[in-house]
Amino acid sequence: MKLKGKNITLGVSSGIAIYKAVDLVSKLRKLGVNLSIILTEDSKKMISPTVFSAVGNCTVYTDYFEVTDGWIPHTQLSMESDALIIAPATANIIAKIANGISDDLLSLTALAFRKDAKIIVPTMNTRMYESPALQRNLDILKKDGWIIVEPETGHLACGEIGKGRYPDNEMIIEFLEYSLSKKDFKGKNILITAGPTQEPIDPVRNITNKSSGKMGYELAREFSNRGANVTLISGPTNIKPPYILNEFIKVKTALEMNDEVIKRFNNSDIIVMSAAISDYRVKNYSDIKIKKDKENLILELEKNPDILKEIGKIKNENQILVGFAAETNNLIDYAKKKLVEKNCDIIVANDVSKKDIGFDSNLNEVYIINKLGDVTHVEKNTKKFISINIINYISEYINSKK
Repeated sequence: MKLKGKNITLGVSSGIAIYKAVDLVSKLRKLGVNLSIILTEDSKKMISPTVFSAVGNCTVYTDYFEVTDGWIPHTQLSMESDALIIAPATANIIAKIANGISDDLLSLTALAFRKDAKIIVPTMNTRMYESPALQRNLDILKKDGWIIVEPETGHLACGEIGKGRYPDNEMIIEFLEYSLSKKDFKGKNILITAGPTQEPIDPVRNITNKSSGKMGYELAREFSNRGANVTLISGPTNIKPPYILNEFIKVKTALEMNDEVIKRFNNSDIIVMSAAISDYRVKNYSDIKIKKDKENLILELEKNPDILKEIGKIKNENQILVGFAAETNNLIDYAKKKLVEKNCDIIVANDVSKKDIGFDSNLNEVYIINKLGDVTHVEKNTKKFISINIINYISEYINSKK
């Protein structure tokens, strides 16, 4: 989901975490959104509207009497905005919106907003957050279609420890993308593998590869945004999993990956095998650290299960199997051969000999190949962009089979 060009209204109430809303504004601006900001009267006492306006390069509204040339802020913003976010949201503004009270510009705009993309981020003292009244109001908002971004647990400004901290702004943006995405995979169960695997040599060493897992994680995020029930099985990476996931499973070895895939395979509509799974594992694993007291060390390797090939043998006609081919030469030929041998519906090929794309890079360039041998080239771009194109291709492929 691309946010560039979307009209987003951000409502800011007077929570102590208001300074984090400035960072949210900065991040949204960098994503290219058309931003409008509404500050409550109390929030202006904490941070000047000038700060928000400068960081967001946008208009900041504070008063519902700011009518110019017939332009009424709450009716126009509620009509023209693609999404409404309220962050931070105090118990007061939550109570107002839940109960239809509209006595300031933000509550008026929320009452008039009729689109699905509406997000609220409660932040407050943990005892306030856990109070029956606040929880009752949040339940009302959920029933009214609001997405509640749950606060984090930790140290609060008041000195207490508990639930009520403002969450990571990346999480809010991810929920924003989710709320604005089409839901063409709603109800579909998607199984995705990502990252490398590690095959231990001894307790401190292993055999692995350069896969970062970024491609698989972006695919998981985009499928989730588009309504799918996503299970992500990941080898060791340094990436935070997407927030909107049904299930996240961490594994290390190819055998562990194999076990987790087989457990979930039958219940999956689409299986995307983007992980770079080790072809071999160490046969003579040492329980203790191997000392460097020999000039030569010989490791005996044995073959790991070919997970893609095995599930290709047993998949049914209603399941879509997507494989990945990372090659250094003869890219298209090898990818087509792999597609046939592994009984894939689609294979995504990329040239990992190029240093600026593929493994451990934020960029990629891929070729998508189907059973008919048709080749679609997706030019060099971010892995987020590539993932969107791959999923669009899968969507078109499914529709062509109907």
